[in-house]
Amino acid sequence: MKRTLFGVSLLCIGAATVFTSCSSKKSHSGVSDKTGWDYNDSKLGGFDVPNYPGQQMGPGLTFVEGGRFTMGQVEDDLPTVERNNTPRTVSVSSFYMDETEVANVHYREYTYWMKRAYSNDYPELMQKVLPDSTVWRRALAYNEPLVEYYFRHAAYNYYPVVGVNWYQANEYCKWRSDRVNEYILIKNGMLKKNPNQVNEDVFTTTTYASGQYEGTPGHSKKKDLDPGGAGKRNVDYSDGYLLPNYRLPTEAEWEYAALGLISNNPQPETKRRRGEEVITERNTYPWGAKNTTRYGLRNEYQGEFLGNFKRGAGDQMGVAGGLNDNADIPAPVYSYKPNAFGLYNMAGNVSEWTLDTYRPTNEEQSDFRPFRGNVYDTYKRNAEDGSLEDKDSIGQLERRVMTPEEIQAKENENLVLKYPDARDYGDGDSTSQFTYNYGVTSLINNESKVIKGASWADRAYYMSPGTRRFMQANQASSTVGFRCVMDRLGSPNGDNRETAGNHFGKEKRKG
Repeated sequence: MKRTLFGVSLLCIGAATVFTSCSSKKSHSGVSDKTGWDYNDSKLGGFDVPNYPGQQMGPGLTFVEGGRFTMGQVEDDLPTVERNNTPRTVSVSSFYMDETEVANVHYREYTYWMKRAYSNDYPELMQKVLPDSTVWRRALAYNEPLVEYYFRHAAYNYYPVVGVNWYQANEYCKWRSDRVNEYILIKNGMLKKNPNQVNEDVFTTTTYASGQYEGTPGHSKKKDLDPGGAGKRNVDYSDGYLLPNYRLPTEAEWEYAALGLISNNPQPETKRRRGEEVITERNTYPWGAKNTTRYGLRNEYQGEFLGNFKRGAGDQMGVAGGLNDNADIPAPVYSYKPNAFGLYNMAGNVSEWTLDTYRPTNEEQSDFRPFRGNVYDTYKRNAEDGSLEDKDSIGQLERRVMTPEEIQAKENENLVLKYPDARDYGDGDSTSQFTYNYGVTSLINNESKVIKGASWADRAYYMSPGTRRFMQANQASSTVGFRCVMDRLGSPNGDNRETAGNHFGKEKRKG
């Protein structure tokens, strides 16, 4: 059974635990092994250290155990397609990923919430989040029913949302993070339901954790152990309740998850045996090593298409009485067979936004958690006392881009940057920022974002996870959707072990 935030594993809540006391792991001692002082004792200062059972899995996610893999295009490249993903060995940390693409019903939940919270005083915010339904229009095709109904009609509830640009996808991730954390606090009795949140009085994780959102306190608000405290307080990240933010996957995470190479480990780790450090084959497509788009086992499913793609010119779905993928446009998000990580439609259906800024070469990227797209920012703070500035009129804590002086003052040997915007790092001039001359010498700039995976309108070539394309962040398409990921904090294993690393007998740490 999956251990989720809203499942049965959360029913046993105790005073000394965060989500559950059902864990079989040895409890923390409650005493500092450096000072000898007791934790959680108001008479000794009240330093609060919870008995943390490990990160729980947010709704909609499945666990992707990280590791080493060959990132890049290792399959035969078509002569007319740019080879822009040179193979190289990289490592990706463990993370959680949406089982499916975000569907229309999920995105309509978001637009409904935004309308309820902001439409009276900030109607422009509601307009800003709506997907562009006109992406379905083609000059010489009749797609008006899709323009009118695809996002709005119940018939398409669980079809992947399209017409969403990169910025909108990121804002959805932020909104989803806040709603999930708000519900965690409600389920644990720390907040009461508040359906009347509007404008500046809306819950966000950051305003709550910083004490700028109170809402209606529940019956189990966190006890403040500080002798000089108020008796009760909001929880923060050190208490272990709040989950990290949902976000878009990096290109490396998306490609790693799509390959599903854990299925090619001859003896993966179990509770009774150590796993083998070997992958026997490279997968051509997410569903396995066989270079085929059809189901191969001899049973009732033999010969069925394993993904939603375009087989050839004018062949969108086969013939009447024998539809090959049974979908002329995107199919429902739980269609087709999931890969070894339990992820649906990592090939076909819709292409997906990633977090990365696109460049045709990747030699500059790190071999650990590779990513291009960092723009280093920080929360705005009061100049006098360093406290966070008050939230704005829509309930958000504002952030600002760090200055070059702040970046350079860190003197971090690993942070070889002169500017806070690292999207074009290594592009050219070593002493100043260099930007592609967009529209003159290039179609690439810092707003060009990587999209991965084939769509319902693509040939099978793009279903290989190593292929990549790009699109401008402010553009949308009927062939591009997205899914979210969440960082795995602590141990890279998904079974909520106390610690990372290998431990032997009596030498095992207490926690």
